[in-house]
Amino acid sequence: MWMHTEGGDNHRDSAFRRSRFDRQAVTAVGPCWNDRGGSFAMNARRMRPQPLLLMVVGTLSIALLLPPATASGDVRARTVASGLNNPRGIFLVSGRSYFVAEGGTGGSGPCQSGPFGPICVGQTGAVTHVQNGILDRIVNLPSIASPDGSFAFGPHDVAIGDEGALFATVGLGGDPAYRAGFGPAGDNLATLVRITRSGQMRVVADLLAYEEAHNPAGGVLESDPYGILRRGDSSIVADAGANDLLKVTDRGRISTLAVFPDRMVDFQGGEVPMDAVPTTVVRGPDGAYYVGELTGFPFPVHGARVFRVVPGEKPTVWARGFTNIIDIAFHDGKLYVLEIAHNSLATSSTPFGALLRLNPDGSKTVLFKDLFFPTSLAFTSGGDALVTNCGVCPGGGEVVRIGL
Repeated sequence: MWMHTEGGDNHRDSAFRRSRFDRQAVTAVGPCWNDRGGSFAMNARRMRPQPLLLMVVGTLSIALLLPPATASGDVRARTVASGLNNPRGIFLVSGRSYFVAEGGTGGSGPCQSGPFGPICVGQTGAVTHVQNGILDRIVNLPSIASPDGSFAFGPHDVAIGDEGALFATVGLGGDPAYRAGFGPAGDNLATLVRITRSGQMRVVADLLAYEEAHNPAGGVLESDPYGILRRGDSSIVADAGANDLLKVTDRGRISTLAVFPDRMVDFQGGEVPMDAVPTTVVRGPDGAYYVGELTGFPFPVHGARVFRVVPGEKPTVWARGFTNIIDIAFHDGKLYVLEIAHNSLATSSTPFGALLRLNPDGSKTVLFKDLFFPTSLAFTSGGDALVTNCGVCPGGGEVVRIGL
């Protein structure tokens, strides 16, 4: 039974494990970018990357040894679950029980041409219940990925409704023509779905259809539903592709709560427009919504912000100076920020993730770093953080418990 209680964890691991990730091309998922037309370059239509997935860190055979995570003070970490396929969002039930959205590994097709080869669809995405480190994939959902499971888009986040059902966002990172190219197998990409305790799934709303009909933020049509927050009989969804925050009722009615426009940033001696790419939404102690932005290309260090959103009002910047935010959470009244790449997704070296705390005076404390493409964050009642790590690793994703 899925109950909202929190407790301890008696997993046998005593330290954050080392693991090796060998690939011909090391991929970083984000949302990052996906121009489906070449290498790390801007989309000519708006001089912007289409937000979500795809950054090539290397094209030769590379072996990356994940280093032991480092932190300030006596913070320690250990792996409490492993074997996940491109893990994304995490929803905590208790310290030993939680759900993880797995992006999946694509499938046998139909396929479309991607920048580094075919991208194929399959039913390998999942919402997975983890109990004491044991994985139970309760439902399979659409996933698109390269044949080796990299460049995966699929379930991005998961939350439990008041009545006990699960709700999950299923990503895409593309326009209507892109989704149509996957045939009927791709129909449920870029949607919000509801999942019963027995694993039955139904589509609540088609967010790509809403983007096509309304395009709240203007510009290129694109949807990639990412972060989700449950509020009563509705889901609050951060669409990283559409650059907006949506309210979706359980009856499928969609309304726009906020849009996050492009802004001009410095790049190579000039200026280019950069997308916000909202990835996460939480409810703050004051009842307002708080939204973290990944940012689009060129992914400037300290260029990501946290917005405060009150429905009916224009979003305001509440905190700034972060880099590539992938998730945020409030704990004991303080804001914690998870950066998928503390040194920028556009770094010439290997990106590493970090967990930070925003202090009352506006300063930031790096609590934990050297994570490898972390993707989501949750807190136990005892104050430990659970982080999905290696969110770009088919079969190699994990959940790390960080003692703060």
